[in-house]
Amino acid sequence: MTDVTAASASVRTVNVPLGNRAYDVLIGPGLVARAGELIAERLGNARYAIVTDANVAGHHLDTLEASLNVDKQLLGSIILPPGESTKSFRQLAPLCEQLLEMGLERGDLVVALGGGVIGDLAGFAAAILRRGARFVQVPTSLLAQVDSSVGGKTGIDTPQGKNLIGAFHQPGLVLADTDVLRTLSPRELRAGYAEVVKYGLLGDEAFFVWLEQNYPAVFALEAEPLTHAVETSVKAKAGIVGRDETEQGERALLNLGHTFGHAFEAWCGYSDRLLHGEAIAIGMCLAFRFSALRGDCTAADAERTAAHFAAVGLPTTIAEIPGDKPDIEAMMKLMAQDKKVQRGQLTFILTHGIGKAYIARNVAGDEVRAFLAGEAV
Repeated sequence: MTDVTAASASVRTVNVPLGNRAYDVLIGPGLVARAGELIAERLGNARYAIVTDANVAGHHLDTLEASLNVDKQLLGSIILPPGESTKSFRQLAPLCEQLLEMGLERGDLVVALGGGVIGDLAGFAAAILRRGARFVQVPTSLLAQVDSSVGGKTGIDTPQGKNLIGAFHQPGLVLADTDVLRTLSPRELRAGYAEVVKYGLLGDEAFFVWLEQNYPAVFALEAEPLTHAVETSVKAKAGIVGRDETEQGERALLNLGHTFGHAFEAWCGYSDRLLHGEAIAIGMCLAFRFSALRGDCTAADAERTAAHFAAVGLPTTIAEIPGDKPDIEAMMKLMAQDKKVQRGQLTFILTHGIGKAYIARNVAGDEVRAFLAGEAV
């Protein structure tokens, strides 16, 4: 058996069922080196423009360029600064202009090589270029592979909040190469793992139990446990997106912990002070403790959730945010910008227990304030 055949045999495929806009998420080793072949098989011949950041470029850009330029179809590569602050109007405008200067047409492909920041920004640029250009996600972080690269949410941050400017724009293909995760720092891997845990907490208790038992193998990047964790997460998200693409109902469950977490990120200025996954880990622990305070779940479920995050080295409390902490009214103001707010009323994703998340609408502000006071903000 050749190496290529062996690699092909180990690749898992998850379909995102959206009718004539359905697409596959391929999960397995060696996909960056095979990107040109895999994209052409599914999307036909096209020209490509790669968008990446300086950190990712140093590890993977040469491999991707070589794969995409076999037939001289690569228009060029754009390398942006790393970090959450890149998801901004300041970077969006010149990115769009550079892609147009390259001659990118609607039938060509923007290829997003990077984590959630690059995927969201490049996807949004594709959504608005020529009123909608095609794009492919090549996620290079665990967080992006299990969450942000799947489902078509694209956008940028503003001082008012995270992802408040954007569009639903589905990719044509997602290539989740598990080999590239070996270049992540331990902190980045932990942050991505928070989103893996989310799928167990919101709707799959058996997966959460599996993670409790197998997380050391996932963090050791052992092939089968790692692939299982990514595939299970992607299947969960693909199913929800297929039923509720534009978040009119069920898809909001994917925001478990995010109302709190996004407020923490905004408070920290979308900086390395608090990574997205770290903020969401705290947010999910708060969502469970808030649910327990309301009598929706047991204190034992909240403690078990926090214990698992703590076991892998993720923060579980507001006190663990580096630097100054937001006060209650600052938190309330930031959470008022959450995308789930309706007519000024807060909406939270809360839980009846592990694997039993639900949408709680019209949560009273005073109830949230009292809870945050107990969390020693």
